[in-house]
Parts: sequence; structure tokens; C-alpha cells
Amino acid sequence: MTDLLKKVLEVAERVLPDSDQNALAQTILEDIRSEMAWEDAFDDTYEQLRAMAERARADYRAGRTTPLDPEKL
Repeated sequence: MTDLLKKVLEVAERVLPDSDQNALAQTILEDIRSEMAWEDAFDDTYEQLRAMAERARADYRAGRTTPLDPEKL
């Protein structure tokens, strides 16, 4: 555990009532779970994204792309 996280938890324990400590803990857990879900989702698509990027670079090098005009979006 990092020193900063230790400090945050120590301060929370010292100054927050149990209900607020639980709310803080729940928020942190939800953020961690959300981050893990994003990582899992992208782990499964890494090769697809890499292949798409390579095709896009090949199209660019071959002159098969056109400049993006923000006015036409």
C-alpha cells in the first residue's frame, strides 16, 4: 500500500463517522471494479484494435485516406 493511501485511510478512520467511512469504501470499491471491467473488456479486443490500426496506417501510406474536414462532421 502506498504512503498516500495509508494516510487517507488513517485520516478517514480518525475523522469520519462509520457511515461515511463505509460510503467512501463503497465508492473506492466501485471505482476499482469499474476499472477492472474496462481492462477486461479491452483485453479481449486488443488484437482487433491493433489490426484495425495497422490497416488504417496502411491505407494512409497507400494514399487511400482523405483529410478530415471538421466543418463536414
